[in-house]
Amino acid sequence: MGNTEVESPILQATSKSVTWIPIDEMIPIVPGRSPLVLCTNSSSIRPTTMAMCTPTHRVPHVLSVAGSDSGAGAGIQADLKACAALGVYCSTVVTAVTAQNTVGVQGIHPVPETFVAAQLRSVLSDMQVDVVKTGMIPSIGMVKILCQSLQEFPVRALVVDPVMVSTSGDVLADSSIVSVLRNDLLPVADIVTPNLKEASALLGGVPLETIAHLRSAAKSIHDLGPRYVLVKGGDLPAPFDALDVFFDGQVYHELLASRIETRNTHGTGCTLASSIAAGLAKGLSMFEAVQVAKRFVESALHYSKDISIGSGAQGPFDHLLKLKQNTKSCTLRRGFEKSDLLLYAITDSRMNKKWGRSMIEAVKASIKGGATIIQLREKEVETREFVELALVCKEICHSKGVPLIINDRVDVALASNADGVHVGQSDMQARTVRALLGPDKIIGVSCKTEEQALQAWNDGADYIGCGGVFPTSTKEKNRTIGLDGLKAVCLASKLPVVAIGGICADNVASVMEIGAANLRGVAVVSALFDCDCIFSETMKMYSAVTHGLSRTK
Repeated sequence: MGNTEVESPILQATSKSVTWIPIDEMIPIVPGRSPLVLCTNSSSIRPTTMAMCTPTHRVPHVLSVAGSDSGAGAGIQADLKACAALGVYCSTVVTAVTAQNTVGVQGIHPVPETFVAAQLRSVLSDMQVDVVKTGMIPSIGMVKILCQSLQEFPVRALVVDPVMVSTSGDVLADSSIVSVLRNDLLPVADIVTPNLKEASALLGGVPLETIAHLRSAAKSIHDLGPRYVLVKGGDLPAPFDALDVFFDGQVYHELLASRIETRNTHGTGCTLASSIAAGLAKGLSMFEAVQVAKRFVESALHYSKDISIGSGAQGPFDHLLKLKQNTKSCTLRRGFEKSDLLLYAITDSRMNKKWGRSMIEAVKASIKGGATIIQLREKEVETREFVELALVCKEICHSKGVPLIINDRVDVALASNADGVHVGQSDMQARTVRALLGPDKIIGVSCKTEEQALQAWNDGADYIGCGGVFPTSTKEKNRTIGLDGLKAVCLASKLPVVAIGGICADNVASVMEIGAANLRGVAVVSALFDCDCIFSETMKMYSAVTHGLSRTK
């Protein structure tokens, strides 16, 4: 650094002198406080006092307590990038410095525990931290120091990613850490996010090979004290999609996502946990934060699947590549994925009027409950009002990473720049819609027969809606095709299929169990919107759909 004058960012607004010292000669700097360390190669640097700044804007703040990854794919580097992409400030406490790359981990150097304590005090005593997210904590002493620091400086939430093994299989924490995690850290955690190996280690080495095992593990880990548990099932053997089990102590939610074929998966666990922390810092509920985080990771993997960094088997992914930042939201839209069809909510203005709520309230509640795609259907308003409503709904949907589809009206989809449009057999042909909307928009087509499904494929559609599976009151003169008709269309279709018509929580299992691999979800109107509480009914339906789909794997 040389013999130059610098300004110190940690000085109090006083004229006290401060000595800069080497890390191995730690002494108290501010009377009455634990040691703070100022490191330099020069003995003649003289800090000067800075004026105190009054913040004008409260920024959501996540503190990452984790290891440093020299390859920048995981650890605090992943946390910093994820939080930056999601519009959240991220500070760091480094627990270890690792030498690693896309091949594996070549070395680990734990930071002295006293210096971990110093970092924690520096950040927590001065900066308004909303959420603490933990990653690699390589010693028992560090876990205890963290717990003590959180007692002294409480935060809104604690997200624990119990990092023990790297993506490449290298051990990052001693087995003795498991007991202190179980006894000290998990009981104060708001959510813990283990993968299969970590969940197994926390539970004494039990095998986790099925979805039933994941549910059992989530319950057992929840019994250790955290408020919520997310067991990540991305390592489940084929033919499972990327399925995680979220447990809140009462209800299991099986969260599905498309499995993206890519070598660039290093740091996915760190990114998911820090993205959950970012959502919590921005005020989302735990379930919302988990859903948004999963969509963000899926987006980043999707846009990074073809990049090449390093020569090893586990490449990093780029959190910012091709993603358009929206600092008001906690996620970003990306290309259409089959998993978007899981719970397809179709709005109904008449039902909203019946229950005394607005369309905006209905859309917000359904997304909060777990809807993965929204179709805005409006038959009773003028075009200008429809466009204005679509613009508002699009902002709501995109803030949660959910696509917005317009029913029938290609003009409204174009004017609002919605994600796509759904057309019926009597509407504009899908090939014409594709020509108008271009290659990047989502197009769905209603089909009842194998011939219609094949035509939708030829016309450039992205998915088909098949039904009515059961009798329904929402569409007059709608012929019911039954489960056999649904299965026949699914078997003939080259596109993913979403079932529609009279589907509710009581019969959705029979729909999902017809044995068609390309049946990706259900479209629902009355079961979600013709009720007093859209949020609770959507959560119930989401759980039923994911459970039914997982049983077919």
